[in-house]
Amino acid sequence: MRYNKFYIVIGILFILLGGCEQSDPPDPNSFPNQRNGLSVFFSGFKWTVKTDTVLQGPGPNYFSDREEDIYFDDNGYLHMRIAKHDSIWYSTEIVADKHMGYGTYTFTLDGDYANIPENVVVGLFTWDNNTFFEQANSEIDIEFSKWGNASQQSTLQYGIQPINFGNYYGERAFKPSGAIDPIIGVSTHQFTWTDTLVTFRSFTGDEIIEANQFAEWTFGLDNPPRIKLEGLSASQPVVIPEPGTTTNARINFWLLNPAQNGPAGNEDQEIVIRSFNFEPL
Repeated sequence: MRYNKFYIVIGILFILLGGCEQSDPPDPNSFPNQRNGLSVFFSGFKWTVKTDTVLQGPGPNYFSDREEDIYFDDNGYLHMRIAKHDSIWYSTEIVADKHMGYGTYTFTLDGDYANIPENVVVGLFTWDNNTFFEQANSEIDIEFSKWGNASQQSTLQYGIQPINFGNYYGERAFKPSGAIDPIIGVSTHQFTWTDTLVTFRSFTGDEIIEANQFAEWTFGLDNPPRIKLEGLSASQPVVIPEPGTTTNARINFWLLNPAQNGPAGNEDQEIVIRSFNFEPL
């Protein structure tokens, strides 16, 4: 009987000790869409809010970390604003913490991106702070802007950095013609980035349905290389930039220089991003 009691006691201790084990901490990328200080959990990824007390590129702009300028609505959609605080205009940007590279990047938007003020820019893009000289910051862009031209009809633009300076809408950037009505309401935009080809596509609605595609552009290695300029510094010639070890996705909403003048019309601006997805190759 003592033998049985001994094993019963051991069994109970084992259960109690096992119950006291610390569980693994939750994966921050598994959180529902929410804002937590300078961290944004959105579409299964953790993002950091860009902020500083000095002007930063692009623009340059001041970037807001205020809760009212980057927030989620009841549907879990991300809202980003350009807003005036204490006589200063602020833009917004979020940076994915996860390092990304070749693959497909998909962004679903809601709102009117055809009739935006002529001096605001919406950027959906990749970036790497550490690859300027070799790979032009590993930058691939989907942008919405009139680039200062109030009469510009099409605001959607695809771009491969480095853009051809002096001919911004040249062979390294493409503006789909007639892409006005499809970007009013819900639209989905994506690019697939490989070492030999970048393919951009845009769709009406919140799904990738071939019948709903309204724009497409491909960029391959048969294009001429370009250099990227930053002040007196120049990158090496690049055709299709390669990702670096710290490349990530970013979303920003900003003002063309001089940013201190605010959006044309002098009213706060807001965009809505329904979702983001990245599928690595």
